Amino acid sequence: MTGSTALPLLYLDVDGPLIPFGAGPYPSAEDDGDGANPLLARVDPTLGPRLAALPCELVWATTWMAEANECVAPRFGLPELPVVVWSEPSDEDGRGGIHWKTPTLLEHAAGRPFIWVDDEITGADRAWVAARHPGRALLHRVDPGRGLTGADLGVLRAWLRSR
Repeated sequence: MTGSTALPLLYLDVDGPLIPFGAGPYPSAEDDGDGANPLLARVDPTLGPRLAALPCELVWATTWMAEANECVAPRFGLPELPVVVWSEPSDEDGRGGIHWKTPTLLEHAAGRPFIWVDDEITGADRAWVAARHPGRALLHRVDPGRGLTGADLGVLRAWLRSR
């Protein structure tokens, strides 16, 4: 597939967007019964089919790395997804307010259109991507207290339709 016909990438962070940090209510970890990370009880399993229905290629962009496929994807009913492998930390990380993930995501996208869903995106990241990425990009910040909502998914769908 060429960059012009390939589906846009959708980079997903886990902590904040998919596992919200707000007050809940959430099922208790004891209700889960599988001994997994207790925060996984906060996952809304209805998000999986809604994400999978988007016309894009889902990619984990999280420090969970491969564990996202083992622990998170099954809770959403998602198949195993590609995982961004993060670059080694450098002295340049965080300079100018750029999130440490931003340069690696641009490298991974390799000019393809992409959406990045994270709770730590700033205006500095948006400006940096706009100046360096030749394709379309949507950097969508999610409120970590609520996590990814229907309204957020509406923004993603609208951007994907506008291509």
